[in-house]
Amino acid sequence: MIDRQRAARAIEEFLRALGRDVEGELAGTGERVADAWADDLIEGEAIDAAAVLREGAMETGPFERGLVVARDLAVTTMCPHHLLPGHGTGIVAYLPGARVAGIGTIAHVLDALARRLTLQERIGGQLVDLLVNELGARGALCKLALTHTCLIARGERKAGAVIETVAVAGAFAEPGPERDLAFAAALSGGRA
Repeated sequence: MIDRQRAARAIEEFLRALGRDVEGELAGTGERVADAWADDLIEGEAIDAAAVLREGAMETGPFERGLVVARDLAVTTMCPHHLLPGHGTGIVAYLPGARVAGIGTIAHVLDALARRLTLQERIGGQLVDLLVNELGARGALCKLALTHTCLIARGERKAGAVIETVAVAGAFAEPGPERDLAFAAALSGGRA
């Protein structure tokens, strides 16, 4: 449970520690920042991603066994090391088993996992594990391509840098034709 009042006070104290007066243009900033974090930036902390996937799943028919690829899904996450955002896009691909999930459900699960204080590498791994374990996918892949504010606004200051991660599970974790299909369809062409 997020204590918004405590968070707002902490933000105001942080601003004072930086030598800023919390009056004038900074009046109310503590509350706005606390609300932004609770309602948007880390809203995924309060969402059970596995439950979202289970609720959005349905049994497959005889023609719903081909590779599913969702490309260019917007992703925003918060770096736990610097409390700065990373944003970009993701590709999710999976081979359905006994159940499929709506594309909106997959996007919602990705958001639930990303909108937390978490590492980019963790998001993809958690997503593919959920697709295999909760949905029964025969194979799953998640590629994330994110620009991290902590890499461009401070430290190394590498403007334009994009960090890419690829996580796989199930049949896509082992060499073979299913993995080749997933990599060819999801990772070639388009952008992530």
